[in-house]
Amino acid sequence: MHINRRLLLLSIVLFAALTGFAQNKVQQKVPEKTRILFLLDGSGSMLENWGRPHQTKMSMAKIILSGIVDSLKQNKNLELALRVYGHRSPKEQNNCKDTWLEAPFKVNNHQLIIDKINEIKPKGVTPITYSLEQAALDFPANSVGYRNIIILITDGIESCGGDICATSRALQSKGIFLRPYIIGLGLRAAENLNCAGRFINADTPGKFHDVLNEAIEKSFSKTSVSIELLDAQNQPKESNVNIMFINATTNMTMYDFVHYRDPQGNPDTIQIDPVVDYDLIVSTVPPVMIRNVAIETGKHNVIRIPVPQGNLRVEQEGRKNNDLQSIVREKGQAAILNVQRSNEVFRYITGKYEVETLTFPRRKFAIEIQANKTQVITLPSTAVVNVNTISTGYGSLYELKTDGTWEWVTHLNDLKAQFTLNLLPGTYKIVFRVKNTKGSKYSAFKIFQLKQGETKTVRMFD
Repeated sequence: MHINRRLLLLSIVLFAALTGFAQNKVQQKVPEKTRILFLLDGSGSMLENWGRPHQTKMSMAKIILSGIVDSLKQNKNLELALRVYGHRSPKEQNNCKDTWLEAPFKVNNHQLIIDKINEIKPKGVTPITYSLEQAALDFPANSVGYRNIIILITDGIESCGGDICATSRALQSKGIFLRPYIIGLGLRAAENLNCAGRFINADTPGKFHDVLNEAIEKSFSKTSVSIELLDAQNQPKESNVNIMFINATTNMTMYDFVHYRDPQGNPDTIQIDPVVDYDLIVSTVPPVMIRNVAIETGKHNVIRIPVPQGNLRVEQEGRKNNDLQSIVREKGQAAILNVQRSNEVFRYITGKYEVETLTFPRRKFAIEIQANKTQVITLPSTAVVNVNTISTGYGSLYELKTDGTWEWVTHLNDLKAQFTLNLLPGTYKIVFRVKNTKGSKYSAFKIFQLKQGETKTVRMFD
């Protein structure tokens, strides 16, 4: 009976662990379902003639958008909604809150959306920013398994003083929706709107039809990538480092995984969302960043990134543990790149570095990491110095440098008259004054030499 209970408990634990693993794995995938909100300009400027005689921008938008909505009825993984702005208040009222959710997200609401499109009568101003803020509330709170996308269709730029770029970035950063598609109807304003989304100008009704179709098709295109990490010979043999796909607009991490090559040396395939523009970060040391990665929608993309690497090991004679640490910096840089343990083999991008060992005293080395080679820094074993100052006092330890100068190493412990120091081999000087003495003239100094591995006693007043 006890055995059965243990087996049952083990099964539950394993199931929970596997379920948790599966959930974490799913987070790296593109959601299967999509919500698309059409944010349509209903302002007075949409009454301008466009393309054909006696046809306005709105009349052509109605025909084209209604046709595309109707064609999407068969897509079971898609939910649609419609928000319109500038269509209920006349322009004279300058109503900057004239935005309305005409058809909320719902399964099989295509005809409702078409009917609402056909009812629109352009009138007012262009409150794009406020409409975008309200559109964020249109998406259902439960977004698990869904991608939220906005397609903004407009013939004008913001007319109510809002900052569409800042608003769009803020909402994307919160994960409310992906980078919007912005389709300009005869509007050449990419500089004004491209910061808020992916701006595409449609000069003609035919172009509008094509770019709207393209935006929707792109939203559903299966797009994948393989990352080839190249060594010094431009061969894809580097691996086992973390790679992050970063949303180039919001700087939020979209996908995060450790690179893998199969037994044949091929990198695996990752499905990504084609709606987003990406930066790539390869977490080598130092990291390698590729900005605005060129990815073709609906295809398998191979991204080749040079990351030639070599190794560094810092060791100390007679010391087998790894409690000694070394600071590693890129040459000429103040920022700490890594703190490396002794006897650890650590990989770095090829190049020149500065290594500072946290020994007593510290040692600095200029090194060059070469591809597929291991640079080794070997330190001599330390000596043990027992210092006796008779009484507590103040003082410092200095090391004699090769140019004849003395370099400060450390202050002495002013609370103890006897203490021990572990020092690298070299020539040292202690300068010391007892606390109770009255005058600097009572300072004493002692010079001594140390060989590696030896133990020495230094008495200040012998």
